[in-house]
Amino acid sequence: MGFVVDDTRASEAKQAERFGRTRVAQATALLEDYAELIADLLATEGEARPTDIARRLGVSHVTVVKAISRLKREGLATARPYRGVFLTAAGEALAARVRARHRLVVDLLLAVGVPLEDAEADAEGIEHFVSPSTLEAFARFLKR
Repeated sequence: MGFVVDDTRASEAKQAERFGRTRVAQATALLEDYAELIADLLATEGEARPTDIARRLGVSHVTVVKAISRLKREGLATARPYRGVFLTAAGEALAARVRARHRLVVDLLLAVGVPLEDAEADAEGIEHFVSPSTLEAFARFLKR
């Protein structure tokens, strides 16, 4: 009977670990999305203003200001009054990792027949929750 109890506890621990990874991913997903968007705006527009970020993400200006404060606390961004938001080296590295992960997920979805628009939309969610081993499997499948 002890084996069944141990097996149940191990199963519960694994489930708790999976849920824990999901909570961590949810907590970092917001920062990742902001870093990626700020990098894109800096590359295409030369600046990343809170109003532009709010419009692109479909959120309020207040929401963006709070997120920028968090990015600054995490050492991922700097901001100057009336000048917009800039990424630190750590923020740029995060944005590059997120962008690469996004591209890999999109490319895999396209390879299995998902239409481009759906692949881009679905990748926005998947990219934050996929494990490194799954990303490696995606890359192997795509022969990268």
